Amino acid sequence: MKNFNLSPKFEKNFKQLFKKYRTLDDDLEKFKAILLTHPAGIGTNFTIIHSEETCKIVKARMACRSLRDRSLRLIYAYLEENDEFYFIELYFKGEQMNETRALIKEFLKQFPK
Repeated sequence: MKNFNLSPKFEKNFKQLFKKYRTLDDDLEKFKAILLTHPAGIGTNFTIIHSEETCKIVKARMACRSLRDRSLRLIYAYLEENDEFYFIELYFKGEQMNETRALIKEFLKQFPK
């Protein structure tokens, strides 16, 4: 059974974006369904930005129906041995250019190399 864990930053981002984009709950559930079959993603909407033996950090475009033909960026970690996902950050590209590298580094400190 795969587990989905949310970082405090992700929860904060989600709440802020949900105020603007009311379909976000449903959009996230659809995204999770994709991850259950393709944990590291599939296609050009997924980019592995960090890979090591214990975990992969993936930057993905998550479709949002409220945004019509645009998408949100979701940064998540996949731990294969535990079958767990950690959602690290969620943002709209128009408001934030890139992922927060400090968040990713902080997340990776939890796992010894």
